[in-house]
Amino acid sequence: MKRKFIAAAIAAACGISASTHAQISNDVVKIGVIVDKTGVYAGNGGPGAVKAVEMAVKDFGGKVNGKPIEVVNADYQNKVDIALSKAREWIDRDQVDMIIESTDSAAAIAMQKLGADKKRIMIFAGSASTALTNKECSPYGIHYVYDTYALATGTGRAIMQEGGDTWYFLTADYAFGHSLEKDTTKVVQEMKGKVVGTIKHPLSASDFSSFLLQAQASKAKIVALANSGKDTQTAVLQANEFGLTKSGQKLATLLIFDTDIKGLGLPVAQGLLFTTGFYWDLNDETRAWSRRFFPLHNAMPTMIQAGVYSATMHYLKSIQATGSDNADVVMKKMKETPINDFFAKGGKIRNNGRMIHDMYLAEAKKPSESKEEWDMIKIKRVIPGEQAFQPLSENTCSLPQ
Repeated sequence: MKRKFIAAAIAAACGISASTHAQISNDVVKIGVIVDKTGVYAGNGGPGAVKAVEMAVKDFGGKVNGKPIEVVNADYQNKVDIALSKAREWIDRDQVDMIIESTDSAAAIAMQKLGADKKRIMIFAGSASTALTNKECSPYGIHYVYDTYALATGTGRAIMQEGGDTWYFLTADYAFGHSLEKDTTKVVQEMKGKVVGTIKHPLSASDFSSFLLQAQASKAKIVALANSGKDTQTAVLQANEFGLTKSGQKLATLLIFDTDIKGLGLPVAQGLLFTTGFYWDLNDETRAWSRRFFPLHNAMPTMIQAGVYSATMHYLKSIQATGSDNADVVMKKMKETPINDFFAKGGKIRNNGRMIHDMYLAEAKKPSESKEEWDMIKIKRVIPGEQAFQPLSENTCSLPQ
């Protein structure tokens, strides 16, 4: 009888322990989405990323384990302090359980530190700095879509293989640009190429003429744009006006999106090589999802918008499987569960937060190759995830690998 009593007591204690974690806090799952809605990065993620999260919640049924799912969103206006204060407000006042972003790397790093302090899951879909899974890694952070290492490995290596062995960098002057230039420089130098110069430009620059003149004067074979969004579009358009490519130099757009190609137009963008984590017309699955997304945003999805949907679904499925929205419980489940959907096949989240999945080397089509409005890109080759992303042997994250 005594043994039965002890066994019952242990079972009850285990039941209490399990039920403590197997629950939804405040009877609601809240997701916060921080994006640039009107600025230089609005087309990359922006309102489309918000739509993608809302689409995922709707597809999931609007509830998880019988509890409602709520989505809040904010425009961080390309300001780190606004991103950080909004994230803090959501966590402290509104009890938001997970925050997913499409911001710049400086804002993302600040949010990563907040997530670690507050024990809240932060998913990075739009920022690119590898610091998020190295020095600034966190047990509550996931870098889901791409990073500067993958961009450098894909585009930099391809251009070097085609003979582009002297480089001049035109770099956005903040964490993302610096990281992208650093990672690409490493690839160039490892492949016996040479960086002959670099110049920094401010975010949201409207006039690249002085920068492009210096790039021309360098005589480098490759003028590398370590920037993104409207900055990339402006630089490419002005380089075209300057006749930079006609003089024999080539542009390397190290981070460019479908929306940028659309904004530039194929007559200007044709031939641009770049690395991406997703293309809407890749296969039947990507086409089916993208054609459902299109009427919500009046545009085909970027890799950020597709990745935001995938990450949100993976998060919600992990809550459903564990019965809890506790950050430690959910994160454990997310890391141990492979990701197999339209965005990634055999995707996996390393302990440092890096989601490993295939990337793609892409090229903007010639106008004559395009058969419809958003038929703008051809995939040249698949870059397997283990090759695309930083090997663990080079990683500096303090978490166990």
